[in-house]
Amino acid sequence: MTENRNYLLLTPGPLSTSLSVRQAMLQDWCTWDKDYNEGVVTVIRQELLKVAGLDDSSYTTVLLQGSGTYCVEATLSCSVKPEDKLLIISNGAYGKRMGEIARYHGLNYAIISLKETEPVTADIVLRALVEHPDTTHLAVVHCETTTGILNPIEEIAAAIKDHELTFIVDAMSSFGGIPIDIAGLGIDFLISSANKCVQGVPGFGFIIAKRSRLEACKGVSHSLSLDIYDQWKEMEKGHGKWRFTSPTHVVRAFFQALRELQDEGGVEARNKRYQKNHRVLVEGMEQVGFKALLPSELQSPIITSFLYPEDNFDFAAFYEALKQRGFVIYPGKISEAPTFRIGNIGDVFPEDFERLVQQVADIRGGVR
Repeated sequence: MTENRNYLLLTPGPLSTSLSVRQAMLQDWCTWDKDYNEGVVTVIRQELLKVAGLDDSSYTTVLLQGSGTYCVEATLSCSVKPEDKLLIISNGAYGKRMGEIARYHGLNYAIISLKETEPVTADIVLRALVEHPDTTHLAVVHCETTTGILNPIEEIAAAIKDHELTFIVDAMSSFGGIPIDIAGLGIDFLISSANKCVQGVPGFGFIIAKRSRLEACKGVSHSLSLDIYDQWKEMEKGHGKWRFTSPTHVVRAFFQALRELQDEGGVEARNKRYQKNHRVLVEGMEQVGFKALLPSELQSPIITSFLYPEDNFDFAAFYEALKQRGFVIYPGKISEAPTFRIGNIGDVFPEDFERLVQQVADIRGGVR
């Protein structure tokens, strides 16, 4: 572990960031200044489209203060009109959270709740559409970090292609780390956050949207702060200016993180590193008596859930012992079985997971 870190943060975001990303926050920036708005914010908006494989003729980007949930709430509340019907297919906490957002805003919605270890398949979506034929908007989570399951959005997109739905994808924990063909899949709104696979720090999220769908959001929002149409128009007119105070240090850190994503070789290269992190982790943990919750065919490379090795397993003590050794992990979040989670994303590498597993073996009283 490098001297400038207190520990490696093996969670699904916030996550361990590079020293250069953290150093990017050492300067102050003026929210009205051209160097910031045109040289940082506008470049970020353009670069996000490049990472997504899109051009600005059909798609655009909106940055919004707050956590990723702010962007999910903003997108749902601005895109679903009173005459519309939102269908949410949920297999975890973040699908459930979309349902809570819809309830708070009084949206016309239905939620199909699956087991947390059950993927959202095309068949499930099509059956739900039969039950809810008035559906106009479909929302799913790509990587549900409740378990680490990766929902097959390619399969879902193919199934709904002729249904003329607005397709909303929460790609919070996958964008930048898993290739996503946004245009090819017909995704209308894709939502993510600065502190996930791009490897920035918390403070803002972003929405990649079809221009036509975003333009249809005009006048829909009942929230001033969460109006993504007005936020977008201000950024377009003001060449990167935010309506309200932007998180300047966080934005500049994200600018640096995007550079580092490109330097690594883009999303494909980062995905390969995350995949290797995951393989090293799972293989090593199995050697010291832990079993992954999900079968490999459902597992994302983003975060991995492990079952407790015995009924009396003391997670709190295990967590503290790992923290003392320089690693912070995540408690479990599912109802089906006692689990804990280890994130594979961030500025972390296979050798870090080799060290982690060695420490786990030491804590468990065994040697690899």
